[in-house]
Amino acid sequence: MAQAQAFMPTAGLSTQPVGHYEFCQQKPDECGKTIAHRPVELTRKLWAAMVDVNNVVNTMVTPRTDMEMWGVEERWSYPVNGYGDCEDYVLEKRKRLLKAGVPASNLLITVVRQPNGDGHAVLTVNTSMGDFVLDNLEPRILTWAETEYTYLKRQSAKHAGMWVGIEDGRNVLVGSVSGSR
Repeated sequence: MAQAQAFMPTAGLSTQPVGHYEFCQQKPDECGKTIAHRPVELTRKLWAAMVDVNNVVNTMVTPRTDMEMWGVEERWSYPVNGYGDCEDYVLEKRKRLLKAGVPASNLLITVVRQPNGDGHAVLTVNTSMGDFVLDNLEPRILTWAETEYTYLKRQSAKHAGMWVGIEDGRNVLVGSVSGSR
């Protein structure tokens, strides 16, 4: 049973976030088919790279909303002049881990709901030891099950421009309560 919790249970296709769709229109080479790999082997070297990338990006980027930076509600981009919002952190972390040799199919942009109800994006690294989350709001790298987020959807491991739903059964009681508002 503990092994089942290590990996996010995904469902069928879901909608692509509009910001990601527009990002893909500008950078189609980052949003195509990927070769679906097995979960990447979590070695000491990979863990060190994940920790380094998470720390470097979280430190080098200062939070700014898209409205503050671009005058629009939602725009996915790489950090600009050291500023960005959650998706920008995720894109930068993904780019750096790709450069470090992690297959694209194991680096999945993931949309979650924070405990306060706000939407948020994190990077999920699909490893042999489970799904780990790199997050600009949390300095530690946690398993997906250790976070307080409700997981909604993430990129497909087979196609970076397609998204799949996540069946986050961890918060059934919370989901029932919030669903009755």
